Amino acid sequence: MEFDRIYFYVENARESRDWFVSRLGFQTIAGYSNSHTSTEIIGSGNVCFVLSSPLTPASPAASWLKFHPPGIADVGFRVKNIELAVARAAVEGAKIIEPLSKVQQGKGCFKQAKIAGWGDLSHTLVEEIGGNSLLQNYPDLSLFAKIDHVVLNVEAGDLEKAVDRYQRILGFQPQQNFDIQTDKSALRSRVMVHAEGGVQFPINEPASANSQIQEFLDANRGPGIQHMALRTNNIVGAVGELRSRGLPFLPVPETYYSQLLLNWQKYLPPDWQEIAASQVLADWPEASSEAMLLQIFTQPIFAEPTFFFEFIERRVGVINGKQVQARGFGAGNFRALFEAIEREQMKRGSLTNEV
Repeated sequence: MEFDRIYFYVENARESRDWFVSRLGFQTIAGYSNSHTSTEIIGSGNVCFVLSSPLTPASPAASWLKFHPPGIADVGFRVKNIELAVARAAVEGAKIIEPLSKVQQGKGCFKQAKIAGWGDLSHTLVEEIGGNSLLQNYPDLSLFAKIDHVVLNVEAGDLEKAVDRYQRILGFQPQQNFDIQTDKSALRSRVMVHAEGGVQFPINEPASANSQIQEFLDANRGPGIQHMALRTNNIVGAVGELRSRGLPFLPVPETYYSQLLLNWQKYLPPDWQEIAASQVLADWPEASSEAMLLQIFTQPIFAEPTFFFEFIERRVGVINGKQVQARGFGAGNFRALFEAIEREQMKRGSLTNEV
């Protein structure tokens, strides 16, 4: 399984397209409208987004935006055998929103179906036919290599239910657990990974009434996708380019880097000064390895404090004598992100001192 297209519902598809092009360097792939919906398709390398906005109240985007602010309505997955995937989901009780169909698109041909996910989230399942990649003609602008992971936030008490549901209907398996708590707020997280292809799909729930996860749930008016990570092979260069385009990031205090110097000095790479100057978070998920995880997070991209982007670089290190790319997620970066969002919550006045 791999990530396929990601579907956003937005208030104005063309304005959102222009934002992605100007701020993230995406390129316009196609645009079209029907009687009720305007749609723009944009891409960067192997990353593809579909942006849809309503033209009339009959649009699915209009129905979705009645209940939620702009954001991700559907996370698409490419599967090896769509018949088996849909049958498994149906047997496990998933609602089939759109039955299996065959679609011709340019030189490509694929099978497609859509199933219900958690809350109002759906998942479009796609199987390519004849080895024609649906993304092969999208320009590679070199900033992003692929989608690394997508994060779902659920209501308090629903974490284990959501984990169980995604295990049953799509075959995800839990890989890592995180329980993060400061003197102000807390959350719980389970990182779900698919055995076929390694798609990562973390799920979070609030562990305090004033958690940033609860703030998202309140603003989003229910569960949904909190953020998406785009993989890059050169995060320092990518961040420099994105900052020059006016993209705002979450700030990181200088104390974060002084603490890393104390704890990880022997693992710091030659470009450490550039990493720190770029305010990129650094972690080592395998404590005995030089395999380094580099991450940075944007401010929310819409008017409400809901969806934001992460950019991530997974460097190679040596584990048991073998070169291995950094896997999973590090607790240090997870906590640093949590605290960075807490600081933004305090600026918005949505964080009290009671856990």
